[in-house]
Amino acid sequence: MSPEPGHPPVRHPVPDAAAYLTGRWSIERTVRDVRSGAAGSFRGTADFRPDAAGEVLLHVEEGELTWAGTAHPASRTLRLRPRPDGGAEVSFADGRPFHDLDLRRGRWHTVHPCAADRYDGTFTVAGPDEWHLEWRVGGPAKEQLLRSVYRRL
Repeated sequence: MSPEPGHPPVRHPVPDAAAYLTGRWSIERTVRDVRSGAAGSFRGTADFRPDAAGEVLLHVEEGELTWAGTAHPASRTLRLRPRPDGGAEVSFADGRPFHDLDLRRGRWHTVHPCAADRYDGTFTVAGPDEWHLEWRVGGPAKEQLLRSVYRRL
């Protein structure tokens, strides 16, 4: 359910973020360095699966980042701890807090301060099998725009 070019994705309310995200997704991500104009892309997969204890969902991304014409393997792991209200607390793999997530209205905006930089994230659920994530990063260390589309596999 992709929107027309230039239009935002349609919102699709999700009562339980962890239940919605569980499974395997393809990822197409564009990465742009606003200051230099350099651009790249990431293509890969995201697996959302319960950890061994069944207390959190592991969000494991793996794929290939292409930057300046060179491709590199890239990966990251996040942890989603479901909340009774259907939202989730998202943390880095080492347990440091990242952001909250609430998709009950089909869209969620969050902010994550990282040293002197600021990450502004917008999650938009386009339908049962597609969601979009945009991170705008600004500060003295970097100024970037990352746009991702996740599609259920």
